[in-house]
Amino acid sequence: MVRTRVKICGITRPEDAVAAVEAGADAIGLVFYAPSPRAVSVEQAREIALAVPAFVTVTALFVNPSREEVQTVLNSVRIDLLQFHGDEEDDFCSQFKHPFIKALRVRQASDVVASCLRFPSALAILLDSYKPGVPGGTGESFDWSLIPEELQTPVILAGGLAPSNVATAIEQVSPYAVDVSGGVEAEKGIKDHDKICAFMKEVQYGDQQRNRLNTAG
Repeated sequence: MVRTRVKICGITRPEDAVAAVEAGADAIGLVFYAPSPRAVSVEQAREIALAVPAFVTVTALFVNPSREEVQTVLNSVRIDLLQFHGDEEDDFCSQFKHPFIKALRVRQASDVVASCLRFPSALAILLDSYKPGVPGGTGESFDWSLIPEELQTPVILAGGLAPSNVATAIEQVSPYAVDVSGGVEAEKGIKDHDKICAFMKEVQYGDQQRNRLNTAG
């Protein structure tokens, strides 16, 4: 049976990290990008990471950082995975001796294929909505039919996901994982624990539907 992994991103409080873990999330995301309303300081991140148990992945998200910025976070906070949302190239992303995922903003299918080839070291590719001048966190979904079936790299689906549409997304795209932030918030940076639970239930439902279709096929 296939199970879709889940990352709850944009965590700014330890209690929200605990709620995500208790609901069954596989990973949490910490944003180190100052313009974001969900950005955290190193001190906040350290406190949040301490609340996350073993076997739940703590992810650090960056947008066009310097090497020093990334290293400062790695030296100060328990980080299991790096996530890059800017114009970083594979050589930059892979220099930190940590696994990483690369975010791509989807405009057309050919862009996705070409971009995946540029990041051979990435554990997975995160596909997000394209909005000029916005590196991510738009709260808007994109046309999932633009995701090519022939991708060899595992896909993490992001962009506008919420309890209302994640099951459909799983059935249609069959991603390795889904990534949600605004879709489970009470306000920017503050998670709604009931919405997190609802999201996780819909992920499970989407998996049931996908596995049923795969068995029937």
